[in-house]
This record gives sequence, C-alpha cells and structure tokens, in this order.
Amino acid sequence: MRPKVADLPKARIDLKAVFGLASGRWAWTIAIKAAVAMSGSFALAAVFFDPRAAALAALGSMTVLYERTTPYAHRAVALAFVGVGFVLSVGLGSLASVTPWTAALGIGLIAGVATWICQALRVDRPGPLFITLVGAISTIAPGGLAAVPLHAGLAGIGAAVGWLVAMADAPFRGRYPENRAVAEAFRKLAKLLRAVGTPSLDHVQHEASLAVAEAWRLVLLAQTRGYRDTPAAARLRALLRWVSDIHLAAADVSMARTDPLPEEVARFAAGLADAVARPELAPDPARLDEVRRGLRPRSLESRLYTRLARAAQTARKPEHEAAGAGLGLYDTRYPSVLDSLRSSLSRESLVLPTALRMGITVAAAGLLAVLLGFERFYWVSVTTAAVLQGGNVVLTVNRGVQRALGTLLGVVIGVGVLLLHPPLPVVIVAAGLFMGLAQLVIARTFLYGSILLTPMALLIAHTAAPYPVDELAQARILDTLLGSLVGMLGAVLLWRQASASRLPRTIINVLDDARTVINEVLDPDVAIGPERRYRLRRDLRADLISLRGVYDSAIGDVPRAETTQPLWPVVVATQRTGYLALSALALDKPPPVSGITLQRVDLAFRELSAAMSERRAPRLGALPRLVDYPRINMELRALASAMRTAVAGDERAAALEHERRVRREQRQARAEVDADL
Repeated sequence: MRPKVADLPKARIDLKAVFGLASGRWAWTIAIKAAVAMSGSFALAAVFFDPRAAALAALGSMTVLYERTTPYAHRAVALAFVGVGFVLSVGLGSLASVTPWTAALGIGLIAGVATWICQALRVDRPGPLFITLVGAISTIAPGGLAAVPLHAGLAGIGAAVGWLVAMADAPFRGRYPENRAVAEAFRKLAKLLRAVGTPSLDHVQHEASLAVAEAWRLVLLAQTRGYRDTPAAARLRALLRWVSDIHLAAADVSMARTDPLPEEVARFAAGLADAVARPELAPDPARLDEVRRGLRPRSLESRLYTRLARAAQTARKPEHEAAGAGLGLYDTRYPSVLDSLRSSLSRESLVLPTALRMGITVAAAGLLAVLLGFERFYWVSVTTAAVLQGGNVVLTVNRGVQRALGTLLGVVIGVGVLLLHPPLPVVIVAAGLFMGLAQLVIARTFLYGSILLTPMALLIAHTAAPYPVDELAQARILDTLLGSLVGMLGAVLLWRQASASRLPRTIINVLDDARTVINEVLDPDVAIGPERRYRLRRDLRADLISLRGVYDSAIGDVPRAETTQPLWPVVVATQRTGYLALSALALDKPPPVSGITLQRVDLAFRELSAAMSERRAPRLGALPRLVDYPRINMELRALASAMRTAVAGDERAAALEHERRVRREQRQARAEVDADL
C-alpha cells in the first residue's frame, strides 16, 4: 500500500498568521549579542565623533545579526564582507543624498543589489534589510558630500564592533555551530521516524532533508587546514555520513509501511543528537535488540536499525580514525562566488525576479513619497523593503499587516520614551535594549519584532536628525502605512507568479536527476565511485529541496488555485521518487536489472518529463517490473495518475473559462441590439 499523501500546505491571510507564534526557540544568544553590539558601537562613536553621525555606527553593528549559524572560521570572513557591504551602502547612500529624488533611487538600487547578492550567496536573514536601512539612514546624516568618508568610516567602526561581538564566544565553543547542525539533523531524523505512517510524512521528510543538507554545508565550511585531519573532525564527518545514510534508509522504510515505527527507534535517534558533542551520552546499541527481533536481516527495517546501531558505536568514541573509506567530503569548502552569481541570473532562478521586484518597488515607494511631500521619505522605502522580505504575495500581505500594526504600537512606545527627553547615554542603552528584545522574538513573530524595532529606529533617527516628537510620530505612522501599501502592491503587480511559473521546470529537474541516478545504480556495467556517488546525491537532494521551496512559495502567488494547488499530488510523487532514487544510491551492492528493463525505465522517466514540460497527460504504457525496487514503480504510476488528473483539471478550467467568455459576448451582443432598437 502507498502511504497517504500529506495535506496540502496552505499559505493564508488570517489572524493566526498575523498574530500567532511560529514554532522554534527564543533567540537569547543573538538577542544579547545584538544589544551589546549596538550599545557599544553607538557609545564608542558618540564619544569620539559627532553623536548625530554615531547612528551610522549603531546601524553598522548589525553585522552581528548575520551568519549566526556558520562555523567561526567561515563566519570571520563572511562577516568581514558583510561589513564591507554596510560601508558601501553608506557610501552610496551618502553620495545619493544630493537631492531627495536621487536618494530615493539610490535606496532602491541598494535594496535591489543587496537582495541579489544575499540570495545568490545564500546569506540568511535579515539579508538585505539592514543593508538597505543603513543606506537609507545615511541619506539624512549631517555633513553632505564632504562627510562621505566620515560616514563610511563610522559604519566600518560599527561593523568592526559587530564582528568582535559575533566572534566573542569562538574561543569557548569553537566547534559548536557544526556540532549543532549535525545534532539538529539527528533531531529532525527522530521526528521523521515518528512521522512514518502518519499524514505529515511528506512535510517532515522535507524538513529532515533540509537539516541534513544544512549539516553537510556547515561541516564542509568547518574543514579548515589543521582541523580537517584531526580525529575530532573525522568523528564529526563519520556522524554526518551516518545521519545522511540513516535518513535515506528511513525514507525507504517510510515508503514501504503505513503504520508507525516503535517509539524506541525515534528516542534512539534523539539520543544520537545529544551524543554529537558529548560521546558519553551515546545510546547503547543493545536498546534496538527488541525492535529488531523477528526481522529478516536484509529487510528495510533491519537495515535502518543496523545503521542506527553503527552510528551509536561511532558516537560513543570521542575520536575517529582521521582517514578511511567514506570520510571524504569530495567538495570544495567555498563554492565559487562567480558561479553562484552567474546561476542566479538564469531563467530558472527565482533570485533575479525577487531582486528586481525589490529594487523597483523600493525605488518607486521612495519616489512616490518624495512626490507626495513626505519629508522622511526614506522610511517609506525601508518599510517597503521590510514588507517584501516575505517573498510571495500572501506572505507579503501578512508581513505588510504585521509591519503596519507593529509600527503603530511601536510608535507609541518610542514617542513615550522621546517625550521624556532622555540624555544620550539613556538613548544608547534603550536603543540596544529594544534591539536585543526585537531579535529575541522576531524569528517567531514579525509583528512583535516590529513593535520593538520601531522605537529603536525612532531613537536612532531622532539622534541623527532631531525632529519635533509629535510630528515624528505622525510621519512615522504615515510612512509605514504608505510603505506597507506600496510593498503589497509591488508583490501583486511584479512577477506575482514567478514561483508558479517555475514549478514545472523544477519538477522536471528532479525527474531528470532521479533518472540519471536510477540508470547508474541499476546498470550492471556502471561502477559508481565515491566522488561520483557524492555528487549525484548532492545534486538530487538540492533539487528535491528546491522543489518544495518553489512549491511552498508558489502557493502564495496570485492567482494560484488554477496552476499550483492541483499539482500537489504531482509534487509529492516526484518528491517520493527522488528520495527512493537516493535510497537506491545509498545501497552498497544494489541488485542490477537487465538492459531492456533499464531502457524501459529510462523511457518512462523521459515521457513523464516531456508530459510535464508540455502540460499534457503522459502516455506511459505498462511499466517494467522492478522486483527489487517495487516502490519506484508505485510512485511512477502515482506520478502519471496525478499528472493526468492535473491536466484534466486544467482542461475543465479552460472549458469553463471559454463558456463564461461566450456568455459575456452573448450578453454584450444582446445589449447592443437592445440599444439599437
């Protein structure tokens, strides 16, 4: 029997999305770092330079918010480049401050370019937001063009303080980021094992794959010279290999059964997560003896439990042999920056339309604010950039509502503080406190984060350019409402179906990669070496993650019902086919098939890809029997059936639209005849 397809993921505009809390932990560490970095840089610049220009140093310290999960060796380099980005943003903003019109265009240019670079190079949130904010504030910093070097220098001082704070705990827990990533992969694996036989399987499968891919990325970044050859690094690589293999074995098991696994299996995987950094907490492999009793040695479940037990044996050792089979990562530590930027400009990438939407909408918002006479037009631009961080239309609307409500409440708090006429030291401490509290909650709810970010921004902006408090509050509210509205309009009008239009191509990419893997695994004349196996696995996993990412974004596009929602069974079947191909790739000695069978399987994959490309029902015929891989047959048949259903739905929708158009034309013709009479 085929496991039940998970419920359709839904992106909605509702009260829960606006006011609810997302799952996750409170970000205490980054909250403390953000508060210390902002207060420290603000105070340092205020003491040695003009307090009004010190706001740029406070904003430059926001480098501390970036690269918070990456290994420290990589983080040190990446944060330096983020700091350079802040300095360049300040320089460009200062140069563009000649007139309000050029300033508005400059802020839009900063937002668009920052979005392109951050997304192409996988810079996590806050991404381009604070780079845009720094550039916007620099357009009102005192001194004019002559002060551009000073402004850039202050931003550099702030970035340096942020760098120091971000790296402050490196001497005490130098291997925490990569250990945490591998442990998180084991925790998601435990969640996947609990989801076997439940309707949430397909969603949890994607989460587990994301965690495994992130663990690979971070462990790869951590392989610095002098560390990668140590027994400790070899142990971590061995655990990474085990969590990846166990994930694929679990994927195989999840496709083969419709009832849950024993709870002890999930608890065992969770125990492996605790043992990544503390070997003494590794679970005893004997705990799996009871669940293995009665299973055939070569069965899927037995293979899963064997890998869990061997991972526990590895985890129990504080060190591992520095060399050996299966310990190589077969990849470069730093992917090519030029290749990443070049691929982001391809027709299939979502990066380019997202960056163009950001740049055009932010520039348009600023120009509209200048045209309407808004003195602090830059707040309109910043609000628009914050709203567009949502990505698709639904998330952008939710984020726009959250931004507007959060700003309204935050202005009340900020004005209350400013009416007390606090001295500069109090302003410095309060700005840092609000910044820290905002970072504590913003990952779980943008609404409450906006409430706390608004007073911080008001304090800094008022310090940079003093303004009557009542007029400042009124302007901030109007700026936010206009910026939120323009941001939502930009999401609706510009590339609103960017994800939905790319979904068929993403499905085809997964099918093509899965076909390549299946052909090489089943062909008895092909010997797959370790490096080739790694690259096949990496590329197919990346396409599977991209598939769900594009679909999750596409369901928030407008309109979405006619093109995206009917494809959910197609996406699930494609995802399952991809994971089954990965599972076959993980086998040590996969059973081969005959040449005729291999050709028929290859033709089936090609026909499915062609049908998706042409948006037609596949003409699949009878699939060859894969005795050793029956679930691949099952998912290919399910994929063909789902594609036929989706095409039939498209044809029905087209027929209804044609019928409605005919009725409209008949009514118009009747009205014209009546008018003539």
